Amino acid sequence: QVQLVESGGGSVQAGGSLRLSCAASGVTRSIPCMAWFRQVPGKEREGVAVFYIGGGSPYYDDSVKGRFTISQDKAKNTLYLQMNSLKPEDTAMYYCAAGRPDSVCSLVPRMYSYWGQGTQVTVSS
Repeated sequence: QVQLVESGGGSVQAGGSLRLSCAASGVTRSIPCMAWFRQVPGKEREGVAVFYIGGGSPYYDDSVKGRFTISQDKAKNTLYLQMNSLKPEDTAMYYCAAGRPDSVCSLVPRMYSYWGQGTQVTVSS
């Protein structure tokens, strides 16, 4: 089992920055990838960025490319999402997710078995 705990959400004005953190614990050595997703009420959960644990360039949704950066601190077993130049349309609940050992790493939510509880990000204009 893997446990994920997000933190770092909050309220900012458009153009501002936030850094989200996701602390992972449990059996994490076989996880091939971790990702950030976001969801607003009434809409489907959408993928934001994927980090490949074994190496390789992260993958970003077009809507955040150039503004968000996903990274990992292996020593702390923590995943980050640095969000710059935030826009009101970035407002959502943000979730951290970890893939199964046999996952095809992508921005498809059903590829991920482990989820955090979410952290709210609100961007005002």
